[in-house]
Amino acid sequence: MDTNHTQLFTKEGLEALKKEYEDLLKVKRPVAVTRLSDAREAGDLSENSEYVSAKQDLSFMDGRIAELEVILHSAKIISKTSNGKIDVGSRVTLHLNGKKDIYHLVGEWEADPMNRKISNESPLGKALLGKKIGDEVEVSAPAGKIKYKILEIE
Repeated sequence: MDTNHTQLFTKEGLEALKKEYEDLLKVKRPVAVTRLSDAREAGDLSENSEYVSAKQDLSFMDGRIAELEVILHSAKIISKTSNGKIDVGSRVTLHLNGKKDIYHLVGEWEADPMNRKISNESPLGKALLGKKIGDEVEVSAPAGKIKYKILEIE
């Protein structure tokens, strides 16, 4: 992970990440440490599957905590601008093949394509940045080029 790269977040997205971090640090990790300690006291560690499992869980948790610390350290909340151009944080209504879809342009850590939250680093996200209502963008996809028309920006 690039530690010098600013991570862009919506206010809600950053709050969710901070909540996950606090929950891991203050709730889940102490439980995992107690579980590991209890398993260690259960006897022979070479044949103690609970000890191995608890140790792996704690290691995974510590890795995620370290990752979140790096992300939170480089996090920046995006603020919507009202210059009429698409930027990270914008909700964009796009027209494609007679259908309208609304996408929310977010930083890469918040991206959730199934819920129409697209990363500013994705092909569509990159194509939309800086565009305005009425512009058309063309994105290369495995099935060929897809052309979107920008109908609305919030």
